[in-house]
Amino acid sequence: MPFNKEYWENRYLNDEAPWDTGSITAPLKEYIDQIIDKTLKILIPGAGNAHELDYLFSQGFHNVFIIDLAPTPLENIKSRNPNFPDSQLLLGDFFDLNDTFDLILEQTFFCALSPELRPQYAVKMHEILKPGGKIAGLLFDFPLTEAGPPFGGSETEYRGLFADTFTIKKLERAHNSIKPRQDRELFFIFEKKITTQQL
Repeated sequence: MPFNKEYWENRYLNDEAPWDTGSITAPLKEYIDQIIDKTLKILIPGAGNAHELDYLFSQGFHNVFIIDLAPTPLENIKSRNPNFPDSQLLLGDFFDLNDTFDLILEQTFFCALSPELRPQYAVKMHEILKPGGKIAGLLFDFPLTEAGPPFGGSETEYRGLFADTFTIKKLERAHNSIKPRQDRELFFIFEKKITTQQL
């Protein structure tokens, strides 16, 4: 089954989004709380209902962009945050983005992609991050199977995907996961390496 716009829209319309925690998760909240520069240009890809956006916006981060294939979660975000700019709610495919960002927050987007797209994800992340930009968030830590989404993965796989083009600043077991995900999540911070073509 293709994980396309219709697939994800139906999941939200039918309330089949078990990954939706209803609020920001503790690892992301803790990470956001230590960010000093609130002018950072932030992207939340494959955001779904993006409860982390609610928190960012309430804390004065107004340069935040959301992209999702499905319109319903974007409408949900707007209804919860009526003052959030429409121009920063992007309906479309992450892989078609051509903007650049200082920070990308990862929360269940990577694990929702078909696993064969993971190398393309790593390439695209590097492409749309500004020099020195970072991806931060959570990746699942359980065996990769054909059943999904969510699809699992491992620290070894993630290092193999990202180490050539990103500095692995942190990749470790999340200590404050929500109960259903305890011992099944890795918190990570990857910083974009500057390639010779960019010098």
